[in-house]
Amino acid sequence: MKIRSTFVALAAATSLFAVAPAFAQEQAAHVKPATAYVQEKIVPWLSDPVVITAVIDSNKAHKRLMQEDIIALDKAWVAKDPAVVDPVRKNKLSEFLIEKRNASGGVITEAFVMDNRGLNVGQTDGTSDLWQADEAKWQKTYAVGPGTIFVDKVEEEDGKKIAQVSVTISDKDVAIGAVTFGIDVDKLK
Repeated sequence: MKIRSTFVALAAATSLFAVAPAFAQEQAAHVKPATAYVQEKIVPWLSDPVVITAVIDSNKAHKRLMQEDIIALDKAWVAKDPAVVDPVRKNKLSEFLIEKRNASGGVITEAFVMDNRGLNVGQTDGTSDLWQADEAKWQKTYAVGPGTIFVDKVEEEDGKKIAQVSVTISDKDVAIGAVTFGIDVDKLK
């Protein structure tokens, strides 16, 4: 496990070696319950027509984009250009994701869907960038294929322990996009 091996090297260098296993266990302890939650509570609604249609439409719309086009869109997103932000933040998929987040009892803290180019399609909250294909959340799900779940490390956000959990979105057993959820791991216990 990368987290453990990185920490073990650091611990050995600073004489904190005895702490490394506890740290690794704390980091890994969230993976099983987060995966179970996603499989039981989230995966079933990823095949909803609202999700599938939005991703397929985005794939078609972005099919011919060159990398420089994607970079320009990403820069416009970062600059909060309403012509780029509003179509993603104010659509049926975003409304659907907000409903699902609100119905989760606080377990889901955020959600955003990406197409086959790694561009955001819909979301509950703003993301810092539009293009996600340069990040593990997309690379370890969409790029791997159908049925893939990637649970990232826990990070502290606003006093909560949040793990991003990403899932490949598939249509007829073909990967068409991915989705990332912020999961409050303390709410899984």
